[in-house]
Amino acid sequence: MLTITALHKSYATPQGPLPVLRGVDLHLAQSESLALMGESGSGKSTLLHLVAGLDHPDQGRIVAAGQTLSELNESALARWRRQGIGLIFQQFNLIASLSVADNLAFQARLAGRHDPRWQQTLAERLGLAALLERYPEQLSGGQQQRVALGRALASRPPLLLADEPTGNLDEASGDAALTLLLELVAETGSSLLMVTHSARLASQLDRTLRLERGRLSTSTP
Repeated sequence: MLTITALHKSYATPQGPLPVLRGVDLHLAQSESLALMGESGSGKSTLLHLVAGLDHPDQGRIVAAGQTLSELNESALARWRRQGIGLIFQQFNLIASLSVADNLAFQARLAGRHDPRWQQTLAERLGLAALLERYPEQLSGGQQQRVALGRALASRPPLLLADEPTGNLDEASGDAALTLLLELVAETGSSLLMVTHSARLASQLDRTLRLERGRLSTSTP
């Protein structure tokens, strides 16, 4: 599903280039879940942004679902973001003017894969069936996070990218959200790349890697 080879990324600063990724190699198989850990500023979110086509690497290759992202023009990258991935952020990023039902459907409609039956299944599994006519401001933080999970999964994306998806929830709510996420990911057959600071949450995924000083290593308990 995803192969990253010799990936480098730096950012310009007044003191000169600041290397963030220094030759990252990563392989994520179809239907595999992978946790990415590391200290703040280690480049975890940068790596997700590169895989999402939101930024461009300085060197290296990202091959996702058979496409080399560096070879895609902006139109093709936008299509990749619409159809190839689902994004879950620590900030829920729900659309305030849309109901829960329309927030759930938003990404799937953009991808041209809106399936009302699957959306209803998601709403029921996520405990949102009675909340479909509400708006984000009428929901608790945990409910908003479940809407964000459902929106990302509604299009059944080949690849799911999650950046601290439970970071704004208490431990119990975060555990419940991750359990639901992993169950639904297994049902859709999506691959999952998740950034987290929590070793406890990371242990629930198939595999864990640690990003340190711009390079990846196998994480140990």
